[in-house]
Amino acid sequence: MSPKRVFNFNPGPAALPLEVLQQAQAEMLDYKGTGMSVMEISHRSKEFEAIVADAQNDLRDLLKIPANYKILFLQGGASLQFAMIPMNFRPAGASADYIVTGTWSKKAFKESQKLGTSKAAASIEADNFNHLPAQSDLKLDPQAAYLHFTSNETIHGVEYFTEPVPPTGVPLICDASSDFVSRPIDVSKYSMLYAGAQKNAGPAGVVICIIREDLLAKVPANLPNLLDYKTLAEENSLLNTPPCWSVYIVSLVLKWAKGLGGLSAIEKRNQAKADLVYNAIDQSGGFYKGHAKSDRSRMNITFRLPSEALEDQFAGEAKKNDLIGLKGHRSVGGMRASLYNAVPVEASETLVKFMMEFQQKNG
Repeated sequence: MSPKRVFNFNPGPAALPLEVLQQAQAEMLDYKGTGMSVMEISHRSKEFEAIVADAQNDLRDLLKIPANYKILFLQGGASLQFAMIPMNFRPAGASADYIVTGTWSKKAFKESQKLGTSKAAASIEADNFNHLPAQSDLKLDPQAAYLHFTSNETIHGVEYFTEPVPPTGVPLICDASSDFVSRPIDVSKYSMLYAGAQKNAGPAGVVICIIREDLLAKVPANLPNLLDYKTLAEENSLLNTPPCWSVYIVSLVLKWAKGLGGLSAIEKRNQAKADLVYNAIDQSGGFYKGHAKSDRSRMNITFRLPSEALEDQFAGEAKKNDLIGLKGHRSVGGMRASLYNAVPVEASETLVKFMMEFQQKNG
């Protein structure tokens, strides 16, 4: 009997491709003739070193990452990078700029302030993070150690489709956790990209960091080894035991993404999924109201219903129909449909049908 599978709209840990799960299942007890699971083999073995190399090469192919960037697979999630970035790249006495567009960029900003001087180049909090600032609204320091932004805000549902432009010579650093490998980008515009894998790229437990070599040259001496990007890069993410299973699943997900036709094909698929749900919201006559007023995310679609009671009813009935993970974050309420890469178009189609039927019964 086939296992039960639901339509998974969870914001993270999120849906993984069925093909990836099936391959991991097939290789669970015996990875490539080793007689061991990936969870059992040595991280110093040639088999695991090949997993790391494959994942790096496939990611380099997908994102067209130039040769002068290092690719790291680290622990601690994106949240640890909130502290590591200022530790590594903001010299003593210097300041860094942060664009505050939602919960996660606000967390990154506050964490950096614990370790030194950071300034908000813009904050949209007064508007409840329902849009992004224009380039002309940014108050940028030409002497800043770096400019940090979050490309997609998972909780509020706003997304950058064009990168903010820092002053000449100021490195651009991006938390890309929730729209990583969801569309093509020009990596050369960035000094650093980082992303927790558990949205689009794999399971929880590993964060992917892409860092240009000239930025690594700025790392100060005497940082603890596991908080030192330069040391971690020199050891190719193998300074200590890495999250082996998570890296392995990332490698499978990246091959799956290439098999779909790469990031241009994935972007078209993600756009189609988002259009279906946004059209249902926009054509509902106000029964469904989107949180984001502009810059609407393809990854996380946030919306409200006429009352909290109806929202609870919506979530409960959706769950009974195998539409899982639609409850919005507790800080903003409402509903949220996360449409990451592994969520099929059929999931959006089924959700839209449910939304229309729910409105007919309760509108």
